[in-house]
Amino acid sequence: MAGNDWINSYLEAILDVGPGLDDAKSSLLLRERGRFSPTRYFVDNVIGFDETDLHRSWVKAQATRSPQERNTRLENMCWRIWNLARQKKQLENEEAHRVAKRRIEREKGRREAVADMSEDLSEGEKGEPFSDVSAHGDSHRGRLPRMSSIDAMEAWANQQKGKKLYLVLISLHGLIRGENMELGRDSDTGGQVKYVVELARALASMPGVYRVDLLTRQVACPEVDSSYGEPTEMLASHNSDNATDEIGESSGAYIIRIPFGPKDKYIPKELLWPHIPEFVDGALSHVIQMSKVLGEQVGGGHPVWPVAIHGHYADAGDSAARLSGALNVPMLFTGHSLGRDKLEQLLRQGRLTKDEINTTYKIMRRIEAEETSLDSSEVVITSTRQEIDEQWRLYDGFDPVLEKKLRARIRRNVSCYGRFMPRMFVIPPGMEFNHIVPHEGDIDGETEGGEDHQRSPDPPIWTEIMRFFTNPRKPMILALARPDPKKNLTTLVKAFGECRPLRELANLTLIMGNRDNIDEMSSTSASMLLSIIKMIDKYDLYGQVAYPKHHKQVEVADIYRLAAKTKGVFINPAFIEPFGLTLIEAAAHGLPMVATKNGGPVDIHRVLDNGLLIDPHDQQSIADALLKLVADKQLWAKCRANGLRNIHLFSWTEHCKTYLSRIASCKPRQPGWLKNDDDDENSESDSPSDSLRDMQDISLNLKFSLDGDKENDNSKLEHAVLSYAKGVGKRTVSGEKSEQLKFPALRRRTHIFVIAIDDDDIGSLFENVKKIFKAVENEKTEGSIGFILATSLRMAEIHSFLVSKGVNPSDFDAFICNSGADLYYSSSHSEDNPFVFDLYYHSHIEYRWGGEGLRKTLVKWAASIIDKKAENKNEEHVVTEDEEVSTNYCYAFNIHKPGLVPPVKELRKLMRIQALRCHVIYCQNGKKINVIPVSASRSQALRYLYLRWGMDLSKVVVFVGESGDTDYEGFLGGVHKSVILKGVGSSSTNQLHANRVYPLSDVTPTESPNLFQTPDECSSADIRASLGKLGVLKP
Repeated sequence: MAGNDWINSYLEAILDVGPGLDDAKSSLLLRERGRFSPTRYFVDNVIGFDETDLHRSWVKAQATRSPQERNTRLENMCWRIWNLARQKKQLENEEAHRVAKRRIEREKGRREAVADMSEDLSEGEKGEPFSDVSAHGDSHRGRLPRMSSIDAMEAWANQQKGKKLYLVLISLHGLIRGENMELGRDSDTGGQVKYVVELARALASMPGVYRVDLLTRQVACPEVDSSYGEPTEMLASHNSDNATDEIGESSGAYIIRIPFGPKDKYIPKELLWPHIPEFVDGALSHVIQMSKVLGEQVGGGHPVWPVAIHGHYADAGDSAARLSGALNVPMLFTGHSLGRDKLEQLLRQGRLTKDEINTTYKIMRRIEAEETSLDSSEVVITSTRQEIDEQWRLYDGFDPVLEKKLRARIRRNVSCYGRFMPRMFVIPPGMEFNHIVPHEGDIDGETEGGEDHQRSPDPPIWTEIMRFFTNPRKPMILALARPDPKKNLTTLVKAFGECRPLRELANLTLIMGNRDNIDEMSSTSASMLLSIIKMIDKYDLYGQVAYPKHHKQVEVADIYRLAAKTKGVFINPAFIEPFGLTLIEAAAHGLPMVATKNGGPVDIHRVLDNGLLIDPHDQQSIADALLKLVADKQLWAKCRANGLRNIHLFSWTEHCKTYLSRIASCKPRQPGWLKNDDDDENSESDSPSDSLRDMQDISLNLKFSLDGDKENDNSKLEHAVLSYAKGVGKRTVSGEKSEQLKFPALRRRTHIFVIAIDDDDIGSLFENVKKIFKAVENEKTEGSIGFILATSLRMAEIHSFLVSKGVNPSDFDAFICNSGADLYYSSSHSEDNPFVFDLYYHSHIEYRWGGEGLRKTLVKWAASIIDKKAENKNEEHVVTEDEEVSTNYCYAFNIHKPGLVPPVKELRKLMRIQALRCHVIYCQNGKKINVIPVSASRSQALRYLYLRWGMDLSKVVVFVGESGDTDYEGFLGGVHKSVILKGVGSSSTNQLHANRVYPLSDVTPTESPNLFQTPDECSSADIRASLGKLGVLKP
């Protein structure tokens, strides 16, 4: 095969060497070494398994004059190739094992899900509430037809005029600004940055959309431009023709930069994970404030909540899941590139172990974030069908087969038994074409009729590129990508260098980002660039290849125009291309394309029909395709014409219209206490809802208050309480009485201390509570500090213990119970019933709660976990349901033998495979399992209190132990301050946090100024000293 002649000559040389290593005369140098250990040689000398490395070794061997040294080198290569083959075989076996295991788990989960849904079919035929339909994104409301004319667009626009939509987009990593984007500056500032900015700008120009916020990270450090430190940047519309009438004080598209993470430091996306909670708190504050502002402008005084929150990439998806859960609004997700797919590729390469991959890329945290995004998203938007069929199907939370079954049941109005699957939609990224005028001339002159007007000067970037070429009039092969191994630019240079006809007919231009000094680039980028420069030297391509050091983002269009002017070709040879926006940009400028057959280019080619697809691993295929388009002028003209004729199908207008129709298919959600007009007037943060405040005066029975809502009788009671609350909510109070009735008390506190210590037993928990009370005794008496208890215990257990220890329940302003499934407030109006239950909290967290279908599946799972070594059948059950403790929103299970229970990640995986969305928590040192709604947790409950009552999160101090329940990490980040009581709860570390999906260190902000650890066996004085160092109290 061409290009592999060295392999043939190498094999011939091996035959010439003679007998193998067992022959005593095989090599003088090997015999001189004494006892030769192949194993030790592999460990010490075999460096990777890159074929180019072997090729270099062969070149050295071939150039060696000494026969003995030559033979030694060849023998060493024999061992290396044998080891290479062994490694590849091992990797193939491991991959086959992973695929088989995943298939078995998926098929088993699918069978169990279908079997569960087949039970009691007569009851299922009664139908599912409408909420299930909207949860799957399937609605008869508005699959809007593709716009085929101006009249259709105007008709659609008229339908949207009455709407005032507020949209929130999130894209965290990289450097984002509206103009002069530094694309290619680093691996985090790439195509995604341009996509989200243009999406925000295009959405804001659509009818019915009032405001679009693009949330990202604020970066204020000397190494980047000062514009990235500006808190707000308005995105001006590039297309005045599409501008809507939605003009107001706060209308339009904005980049909102939220400060989080290390100050004065720009860090890569892999290091952002510990700081995600801090971003969520900042974003929540912005959205609440903006909703109120928009409410004053266009909402008639009522807050205008986001119609959807859209996360881009895994880090933003994780953030969007928390933010949408805190606000109770729909979530959308776009992965851009997916962690499981990257992990599979890296494992196949074999250069890094799974642990090394995770250390470098934090890949397991990224994958869990993507799984969480699937749990919370109503709609997942992809660029191509390939992303759904080949990448998303690798995830536990998405099964295309089960998704179709659920969709069919929804269409028939048949129950899905609590199972939910996000809807996947292919919406290709858009582009604005109005400013693009395809070039009709050639390199020698202007367009026809050019004699009638003065020729415009060439753009400066043309001169910068053409200075590389001996003959700049030859057609230009253009590649635009950063120097990254997955972009496959080295294979392109090889193909060009080894194809003489192509070299004679065309030039090659490589636009590989911007650089000042190769030594200052990242190691990966520098290595790739040096490899390309060495190939240019090897094939003597001087005068035929351009690789300019700098270009501005605004000059990219000029680069496309230059390539089109020379009748050139655009190529994207990436191993896998998620979409390929540059292919659309090139087609809009009249450039035919040659593109990889893996990923999005397949869909683009199907629509545009403007070029050829190639196998990126086949060097000859790349050269043949380029040569065919450059040499055949008729084919070139046909591809150019096809591209220009069909390019409008990828406009931003088309994209946004489809996008908004998908949002319209989601059921609108917002904070529960704001859904009814009767409550709206009292729902502002500075005027708490009377419906809840007046519940203090209702004498609820103790069972309801302590155990949460139960079915049947209690659900009726809840309905009655709500009805009564609405009635009395219309009463007005004034003066002192109004101040006294403000509820809950936490609204009046200067600071809130949240005690979230997961101790081994309730007794030691309250010993630490007393220490904290004593540390701030004076402030507690004054009422400036309030307390919240956040625990996995149920309210009845807490109440019983408070009474037994003589602790006044009113010492706490609120109780977050059952791991975040229930929320209570203390009340001084009744000694018999000192707690008030927040009825709206459940409506806030019930999204995708599986209910009875989930409970039955959990009971089956518990029954399957048995101790085969148990002496009698009564002791063989390891996990049993705790019906007495379970509530409608918390299914509790007792663990009798913690050592025999699978880790929490396995139960989460099982639920996801069966399309059951929930939050599984192992708690009380491995003695209990609480399963609660997916959007609920103890840390999320704090955000609910901020949203509902205006509790300032920056004034919150959370007390935790060294370890805790499996939701422990939720308290370690955020704008609140955390005090870690050293030595408390440490015994649960090994039991509960073993076999985590990702290391706890990946999400712990070790250098955060908001985190402080006390000494061992700390006293009240130590706790107070810690609070002083955090700036909460005066030392």
